[in-house]
Amino acid sequence: MPKNKGKGGKNRKRGKNENDSEKRELVFKEDGQEYAVVTKMLGNGWVESNCCDGSKRQAHIRGAFRKKVWITAGDLVLLGLRDFQDEKADVILKYTADEARMLKSYGEIPDNIKVNETDTMGEPDDEANVEFDIDDI
Repeated sequence: MPKNKGKGGKNRKRGKNENDSEKRELVFKEDGQEYAVVTKMLGNGWVESNCCDGSKRQAHIRGAFRKKVWITAGDLVLLGLRDFQDEKADVILKYTADEARMLKSYGEIPDNIKVNETDTMGEPDDEANVEFDIDDI
């Protein structure tokens, strides 16, 4: 029987979280790229997204992102547009909530685009003010 000479299998790789604490440089769009908000997960590495130019596109999550970067509905992503298919694109980068706020403040993203942002300034809406009259029951 062969001896295992590696340092572990897929469970060891799954537990790593190397890039969580490092701060990366903000990436702006270039020609052939577009900002988009993920609206729906379609499965098999495909998402449906609303682009900032007003069109709805299906985007493919590239292989390096598949198990390393989790993309959900409402995330802001950078799409690489295809020359030969206008209705399809490729996800190049996922922006964090802080990066999305920075892009919005720089005016890169229109104000009508809703992004997964946590509003820390507002009051919590946990409690609903509902009153019941026991006499009516």
